[in-house]
Amino acid sequence: MQFEILSEIRHVETIASGTEVRDRRRLNREHGRGKWRKVKGVATVRLPDGTICEAELHWYEAHGIGKKELKFKKPLEIK
Repeated sequence: MQFEILSEIRHVETIASGTEVRDRRRLNREHGRGKWRKVKGVATVRLPDGTICEAELHWYEAHGIGKKELKFKKPLEIK
């Protein structure tokens, strides 16, 4: 889903790290070797239809590589 992040990401929490990250092999191949973590957080986003809402986002990140594959998981509050 396409979306635009309008605020900083808050309530950041690690879901999985190290060998718990199931896509680790693919992430290393596509983005480079790193200590990958799967992370979630909350931000204000704008959806393609113009709706603005708070949403839960998930992504992968590794030191020196940064955030990759940001995903919109679910709306939390529509404004």
